[in-house]
Parts: sequence; structure tokens; C-alpha cells
Amino acid sequence: MILVTGGAGFIGSNFVLDWLAEIGEPLVNLDRLTYAGNLQNLASVRDDPRHVFVRGDIGDFDLVSRLCAEHRPRAVVNFAAESHVDRSIHGPAAFIETNCVGTFQLLEAVRAHWIGLSGEARDRFRFLHVSTDEVYGSLGPNDPPFTETHPYQPNSPYSASKAASDHLLRAYHHTYGLPVLTTNCSNNYGPYQFPEKLIPLVIHQALAGKPLPVYGDGRQIRDWLYVQDHCSAIRVVLDQGGPGETYNIGGSNERPNIEVVERLCAILDEQRPRSDGRAYARQITYVTDRPGHDRRYAIDSRKIRQELGWVPAETFDTGFRKTVGWYLEHGDWIRDVTSGAYRDWTARHYGAEVA
Repeated sequence: MILVTGGAGFIGSNFVLDWLAEIGEPLVNLDRLTYAGNLQNLASVRDDPRHVFVRGDIGDFDLVSRLCAEHRPRAVVNFAAESHVDRSIHGPAAFIETNCVGTFQLLEAVRAHWIGLSGEARDRFRFLHVSTDEVYGSLGPNDPPFTETHPYQPNSPYSASKAASDHLLRAYHHTYGLPVLTTNCSNNYGPYQFPEKLIPLVIHQALAGKPLPVYGDGRQIRDWLYVQDHCSAIRVVLDQGGPGETYNIGGSNERPNIEVVERLCAILDEQRPRSDGRAYARQITYVTDRPGHDRRYAIDSRKIRQELGWVPAETFDTGFRKTVGWYLEHGDWIRDVTSGAYRDWTARHYGAEVA
């Protein structure tokens, strides 16, 4: 049995589905079900006895302690986080509360559980914390990609809160010996991603005939990682990673945002042409850049590739085609998550004409 936190969100739900399909080991899924947590993501395992869902907060020490005592997990995988930069700019308090204070309370409950273990169970226990490349800051156009030893230079309330949680993990390993693992991933994309993030936002807006908002000049560069590749990497780190180690996980797919948007438009032109025959790229609209927008992220994944043998299965093209195909086939999921609150949020961040 393992304990997964944040397992109803985008990456967490993909991990839960992937874990049950590939490993088959039972898990407890703890999620508070905030705006991005969605039980629809887990509909296929609703009646699966291997999946125990609990609605709750990682900051609830008593609840986490009870779950550990009842289920005695051999590992904890922590996805629970507030994770969107734009939201952190407008409301940083929630990010501090969940990503810093919540992670602290989770660590305290898990540490108490680990201390109570003995023998092989104690030796094999792991706490894996899923983090982001954004903790490293921004790269220049010719700078080498981020390695695990790159200094932390977070530039947004979101990345600062994740950096703080990473430091807590390191401190709990150094001070208490808690066997922690940290992964720092690049930009994920794929099924079940809440459509405030670039790729599902573009697909949703394009199909609705609305403007496709691109920040600034659109030349911000990100390394794109298909979410199921990320899930496979986490499984490998959990199984083989060394306690106290950090592993960067990237897709080796650096692309400017505008190229991502144009590629998505081209795939949509093939798979779901506009009724008027025009290209979806005509809907691209440049909007005012967000404050403090990092220019470039890039991940050096040599450590996990060389030490643990992990490599991503998807290329830029194959992963994007799979993603567009999934959203085209799951219009009901998109309709259900794009509520009035989502439209209000889109108008706030990109302008009323985009919503």
C-alpha cells in the first residue's frame, strides 16, 4: 500500500491510473478537491478496491496520521500543491499555506509514522516529493540546462513556495534521516490537465472559436514532458532512487510557447478543421505579458537517465498528437470543468475578449 496526496489533480490522477495499471499495488488517494482536483479523472477506478479515496488536506496532521496508522503505507508520493503561477501572483497566500505549511504538516505526520516502523519496513520506506523546474529560476538563451545542483532562484510566489517545500524535504532528511526523494520536472502536458494551462487552454479556446492568448512575444521557452512519461519516471525513482537524492525529469523538448501554439493549431487543422476552412492560427492573439515571466526553462535529465535508466517514450510530435486526440475525444470532460468560475478566471487573466 502507498499513500498518494493530490491524486485527483492533473499529474496525480494520471499517476494513480498509471500505477494501478502498471504496478497494481493498492493505494490511498488523499485530495482536498480544490478547483483543479476532479474525481471525474478517476471515474475508471471508482469501484476498484485497490483505490481508496479520502477527501482531505495534507495540512491536517491528525487525518494524515490516522491514514498512516490505518493503512501503514510503505511509501508516500506527494503531488498536492497549488501549482499555477498566474494564480500565485493574484493570491499568494494559498500557495504558502498549501505548499509550505501543508508540506510541513505532512512531513511531521509521515515522520512520526516512519519512526514507528522497524526492520525492513523502516529501511524500505520512502517519501517522494514532486516539485518543479521553476525553483531554479530563469535561464538565458545560451545557458546550459538546469542540473540537480543548480542554485535555487525562484521568481514567482508559486516557485518560491515550492522551493521552500524542497528545502523542508532536504532538512528532514539531513536532520531526522527521513528517507526522502525529490523530483523536479519540466512542463507537463497530457490528459486531464485543467484548461488554465497553455495546451488545454489553446485546444479549448480554438474549438470554441475564441482568441488563443499568447503572453508577450510568445518566445518564452519551456521543456515539454508528456505526463505519462513523468509518471513512469516517478515509479522508477520510487523504486530505485537513493534516499536524500534529487532527480530532474524532462522531456528534452525545448520549444517557444508560440511554436507550441502553432503546432497545436496545425494538428487541430488536420483532426478537427474549422467549418469555414480557415486555419486555427488566425485566432492567435498576443496579450500583455505576466509580471516576472521567466524567459526559459530547460532540464538536464542525465542523472535519472544514466543512474536509473529512465528515458521518455514520447517525442514532441507524438505526445502532442496524443494530447489533442484525447481532448477531442473527451469534450464532455472539458464542458464539465469549464464552469462559469473558469470563464471568470480567464477573463481576469487574459481580458474579457478572450473569455
